[in-house]
Amino acid sequence: MRRIVFALLLTLALPVAAQSTQPKKLVPIPESPELPLPPPLSDSEQDASLEPQVTIIKRGEDTVEEYRSNGRLYMIKITPRIGLPYYLIDNRGDGTFATHSDMEQGIRPPMWVIHRF
Repeated sequence: MRRIVFALLLTLALPVAAQSTQPKKLVPIPESPELPLPPPLSDSEQDASLEPQVTIIKRGEDTVEEYRSNGRLYMIKITPRIGLPYYLIDNRGDGTFATHSDMEQGIRPPMWVIHRF
């Protein structure tokens, strides 16, 4: 029994002893200098074509918002007087719009245009 207690104390004491010894002549790491912030973009440098163009149209008591990017209509938001707004989205870019509402829980991955031929 004494051997087990001694072995247990030895296994617990060795890691503590190993941690307490530090190498000599340690040199602290110098702090890294802060990087300067980039200058803010002026209005002329910002690309206005990246922002979608939104056209708001009142049709009776309904509000229709048309979203365009590069002159191409990609989404229509219809807000009726009574009820929740719903969206018509051109998923493929062929002009065919599919219905999407806020109540749907479907997954819609982002689709970016990398290059057009």
